[in-house]
Amino acid sequence: MTNPLPVFRLLLVFAALILIGTPARAQNIVVMVNGDPITDFDIDQRSKLDQLTTQKTPGRQDVVNELIEDKIKMKEGKKYGVDPGVADIDQSYAGMAQRMRLSPEQLTKSLETKGVRPETLKGRMKAEMVWTSLVRGRYKEKLMVGERDVAQAVQAQTGEKLQIEGTEYKMQPIVLIVPRGSSPAFLETRQKEAETYRSRVASCDEANSLFRSTPNATIRESVTKTTAELPEALRKVLDDTAIGHLTAPEATKQGIEMVVLCSRKPTMIDTPKKREVREKMYAEKYEKTQKTYLEEIRKAAMIEYRNR
Repeated sequence: MTNPLPVFRLLLVFAALILIGTPARAQNIVVMVNGDPITDFDIDQRSKLDQLTTQKTPGRQDVVNELIEDKIKMKEGKKYGVDPGVADIDQSYAGMAQRMRLSPEQLTKSLETKGVRPETLKGRMKAEMVWTSLVRGRYKEKLMVGERDVAQAVQAQTGEKLQIEGTEYKMQPIVLIVPRGSSPAFLETRQKEAETYRSRVASCDEANSLFRSTPNATIRESVTKTTAELPEALRKVLDDTAIGHLTAPEATKQGIEMVVLCSRKPTMIDTPKKREVREKMYAEKYEKTQKTYLEEIRKAAMIEYRNR
């Protein structure tokens, strides 16, 4: 029987060699955040990443604050079940590489030549994904930018008064299938079926429930069109159709076609200036909201500095 003692001693020696080969500074814990450590190695890695992305040398305490906030964001995400998986992070990483016209492998190699582990970038990306999802999810209503507010802001900046462009229609096309070569009598039968369906349907939900279970009929995904995108004849038909009801049946190559009108509402001209103002207003709301949110959860966090 083999004596296990030499094997055990060999394992101890191997472990000791690993520890000897690891820089002591890398093992030094600088801060504990809710029981989760931030080491000198973490700080060194984030510093290199920040310098690489901003072309500026960050202050050590600024980097520490970034890492603390990432830990806090991640814990808050777990509290609400927001936890992107490995596949999500890898997809985001690949997307960043693509925007840089690199493959993920090339991006990894580029980072490593600067002394940055790809896990460092992925860690930061994950924290930001969690945080963005949390802020937008929890404060969706608060972040909404009203069209009236945008119009007023544009007018205040440029003197341009936004006018109502027309109407926005949300609808779903429906087809009762009539095979090629069908007799006029069959076509007439389908026309009568269409009229029967028109009398039964009073909402988009009813139309979906009915036509998704009706043989030889199909209902397509909803489409949204504005006045400018539709011919005048169709606009008039839609304006004369009650919300939730079907338009008059029309024979086409596919069969008997109708449209269920899901909504009809006024819309305003979306000029480049309007989009710019809307995006700026949203960004300002988001920044103010996320800052307040982060301050609140940071106050509740357990942050313990070591060796200061």
